[in-house]
Amino acid sequence: AIVAQEAVSLNWARVPDCSIFVAMPSCGCFDFLSPSAKRPAPDYNNHHFNSSKWKAVKPREGDIIIVTAYKSGTTWMQQIISELVFQGRNKPGSVGDLSPWVDLRVPPAEVIGPVIEAQSHRRFLKTHLPADAFEPYWNPKGKYIYVGRDGRDAFMSLMNHYEKANDAWYGALNESPGLVGDKIPKFTDLGSVSKIFDRWISEGWPTLPLESDGWPFWSLFYNAKTWWEKGRKHPDQVLFVHYNNLLENLEGEMLRISEFLGIPVDMNLVPDMVKACTFAEMKKNADTVAPLNGALWEGGGNSFIFKGSNGRWKGVLSEAQLAAYDAKVKKDLPKACAVWLETGKL
Repeated sequence: AIVAQEAVSLNWARVPDCSIFVAMPSCGCFDFLSPSAKRPAPDYNNHHFNSSKWKAVKPREGDIIIVTAYKSGTTWMQQIISELVFQGRNKPGSVGDLSPWVDLRVPPAEVIGPVIEAQSHRRFLKTHLPADAFEPYWNPKGKYIYVGRDGRDAFMSLMNHYEKANDAWYGALNESPGLVGDKIPKFTDLGSVSKIFDRWISEGWPTLPLESDGWPFWSLFYNAKTWWEKGRKHPDQVLFVHYNNLLENLEGEMLRISEFLGIPVDMNLVPDMVKACTFAEMKKNADTVAPLNGALWEGGGNSFIFKGSNGRWKGVLSEAQLAAYDAKVKKDLPKACAVWLETGKL
């Protein structure tokens, strides 16, 4: 029972998505908790996501999880990790097969779970979930690599990805069993890239209620913010790698990543390993590097591994749109995170 003279007063708060009310002290003793820490982990479901598929993964010590929002160097990092793990040995599959996107809603968990469990090498898996949605599946003995990129560059790359998507891509996302919420619209039905940007910067997808941008995919900003917070709490487990730094000093970044992962590197093999991770070499082998060997995009892997360059938003986005982007970054991201996302400087 709560005594009227209790020194600590209580505020009543409704637990999200249920009818339970709990008493929270108003003394300020829980003020250290971020909003994401005060609520249960969200389930992520839409045309791409089924976050509960991670239940099918039995965590192992040393598992490597590659994390990005999207179009920030995900496949590049998968290629880098594959080179570090195998170091000149024959790889038992394509990068996409070796490093599946677990929370992609297809194929179902009963298919992908046994495939991942059967892997005998050091595993390197992929997620696009924000950190709060990933929290139930956090592996305290795993290593996480968060790859970031200026949101304007990521958006332009996303538009290429979206524009080149073929009927098989739409069919897998929109027609496979288990779809939650609306289908992803056809790129050709949405008008110009500029028009899509206006919704991407200001509107979230309806089944992801914690997000306020990212339509018709999901939020790059929320993803970056939650993993930034997670990384600051677990610096020994989360490494931040930026797209710009991979472009400028690929060998140095690969060696930094190997040190973080505790993978000894044969320095005699480094030149060949670095060459295999250059954009030119990945472009040459695009169909073996791209997810599903590029089968979901017009033009195959060469459409997926496109230009690898930055700054393509210049001349596409208006001054008003760039101002809206800057305002969004300022509003949603911690200052240090915003600087890192734009420049790669920690």
